[in-house]
Amino acid sequence: MPLQVSDYSWQQTKVAVFISVPLRGVCVRDADVFCTENYLKVNCPPFLFEVFLYAPIDDESSKAKIGNDAIVFTLYKKEAAMWETLSMSGVDKETMQRIREKSILQAQERAKEATEAKAAARREDQKYALNVMMKIEEEERKKIEDMKENERIKATKELEAWKEHQRKAEEQKRIQREEKLHQQEKQIEEERKKLKHKSLTRNSASRNLATKGRSLENIFFDKLKEDSIPVPRSVGSIKVNFTPRVFPTALRESQVAEEEEWLRKQAEARRAMNTDIPELSDLKEEEKNPEWLKDKGNKLFATENYLASINAYNLAIRLNNKIPVLYLNRAACHLKLKNLHKAIEDSSKAYRIMKLHLRLIHPTKLYKMMLRRFGI
Repeated sequence: MPLQVSDYSWQQTKVAVFISVPLRGVCVRDADVFCTENYLKVNCPPFLFEVFLYAPIDDESSKAKIGNDAIVFTLYKKEAAMWETLSMSGVDKETMQRIREKSILQAQERAKEATEAKAAARREDQKYALNVMMKIEEEERKKIEDMKENERIKATKELEAWKEHQRKAEEQKRIQREEKLHQQEKQIEEERKKLKHKSLTRNSASRNLATKGRSLENIFFDKLKEDSIPVPRSVGSIKVNFTPRVFPTALRESQVAEEEEWLRKQAEARRAMNTDIPELSDLKEEEKNPEWLKDKGNKLFATENYLASINAYNLAIRLNNKIPVLYLNRAACHLKLKNLHKAIEDSSKAYRIMKLHLRLIHPTKLYKMMLRRFGI
């Protein structure tokens, strides 16, 4: 049976009430304090202090000070007025019980609201942190793309400068060749003028010799002209004969089984292809092949365009979801993008498909595949 504390003291102003509750001989720090707008309770075994307040108080701004074998309460009134007494007068047990239950319900509702508010604040904080992280990642991605674009522009400029340098060098060589040919023609013209001048000053015999010399000169020029023009190539045909194969291909070197297996897989892939996919309406026939999409995704992955690579793998998986390499490649893209859960999920799917394929292969067929693989 708890001991009711009756030797408490209280004072008031128009806005506040001060209550001092002595608790001698016990550890005051272990006291359980419960306060609402109409009810105040202190439970510190073996003592119990309970009071039904005369008027409502602001329990959120009110406070308690624990120490020196006593608890001092500072309760702020909702309405500024002087109280006649601290507790309500003429309160029966049923009213007390009803006030207690109402106070407990109010405290529970307030605790529930505080919990929900805290959860909402936590969600808002998480959402804000996620938005900040996404913004940082977007800025980093944009920065990387800008760096790539700058490098591309720089490389393009260097290539254009190299092409311009090569063009100028070729132009310089062409000019030098033309100058050299012009000098040769000039020298030939000067030689011809000298020969013509000599022919005018000589006698008839000399004229005959000059005439002979000019004929030789003409022959020289004709020969020089003929040497400058290459002779056209002769037209002909080459016949290539192959030795016919007499002996048939050995069974261990035959590729018939592999070709049939490849054709069967292609037929299964075409049957497994879903032609109702909207994305296939604008694609070419070769682009509807999962292998083509896989190669496309690999090229995009090599250029670090992970989102486009994931799109290519997604469409390939929708066309044929029995290829484990597609899941492994998509898991690598998710790993680059820090999507760890999706990377684990794709890796697990690939593992299950590969495990199922190993179970379906007959031991004899597996043995033959190993023999072909190692060339035995």
